[in-house]
Amino acid sequence: MTMLEDRQTAAPWPAAYPQGYAVVDVETTGLARDDRIVSAAVYRLDARGEVEDHWYTLVNPERDPGPVWIHGLTSEVLEGAPLFPAVAAELSERLSGRVLVAHNAAFDWSMIAREYARASVTAPVEQRLCTIALAKELRLPLPNHKLESLAAHFGVVQQRAHHALDDARVLAEAFRPSLHAAARGGVRLPLLECRPLTEWYDSPVTPRSGYRPSQSQGSWRPSRKRPACPYPNPGRYESDKPLMQGMRVAFSGDTSVDRELLEDRAVEAGLHVATSVSRLTSLLVTNDPDSATSKTVKAKAFGTPILEESAFTHLLRDVAPARAASVPKPSPSSE
Repeated sequence: MTMLEDRQTAAPWPAAYPQGYAVVDVETTGLARDDRIVSAAVYRLDARGEVEDHWYTLVNPERDPGPVWIHGLTSEVLEGAPLFPAVAAELSERLSGRVLVAHNAAFDWSMIAREYARASVTAPVEQRLCTIALAKELRLPLPNHKLESLAAHFGVVQQRAHHALDDARVLAEAFRPSLHAAARGGVRLPLLECRPLTEWYDSPVTPRSGYRPSQSQGSWRPSRKRPACPYPNPGRYESDKPLMQGMRVAFSGDTSVDRELLEDRAVEAGLHVATSVSRLTSLLVTNDPDSATSKTVKAKAFGTPILEESAFTHLLRDVAPARAASVPKPSPSSE
């Protein structure tokens, strides 16, 4: 430990910060509601981000492994792996009493919560922290918000990208200096509540590729109370330009990625999720732009840009920071 690190460690630690963290990475068969975990890794950290231990497991997804070219886990490799219910107790022990930390934490938490629900077990997680959101709070000078960029910023070497254990290691090593930077700067950690699923039912329908219909026959969804977006609305989305923090985004119709997960991703990226379309809406996301829903009709009437889900999720990877609020110059004195 360097003298600088020693001084940082000895500095007063924010009492409001959590007492422990579980840095998590999961590899999955895909991104949709019925996709499954194929491997999981957890690094347990103490209150100051020091590694206590780590754990890794393969998981038999009971279906095709999905994008083998990404995670490298074939059906043959996973055939003898334990089913999720067999590893749920050990995973619970490592998550219990800690804040779940992940890169794009909404996704990892959503996949874990669904696996627990399938196993009729409650996930022991109350809060999560997304390292993308933390990097934005710290205003780190990153070219984008990929894990490799965060790792490079802190000099962490990636050995096996998209291997759950190595991704979790890299994130743990990058999270510790991020946590210390937040503590030194008095930054409030961007913690979000985790609400475990209490029941689960599998979809009886096999959808076409890239599309996952919702489970309900209607389009009604209960509203979710969210904190106010801290960024001003920069206006409408412009094609060939990135999304910008503060943009008002509305969703219409069925989505491939579970709607709540998609909304959580948008919020963690700094966007404002709107429940309706108005002249202030920056863009509407829908996989059926020709439908006659009230949102698409209004969007066309207002000239609101419309994007398909795949284009929107691609843009979510690199959301531009909010513009600094401009201070109007004083008008010349009339005297």
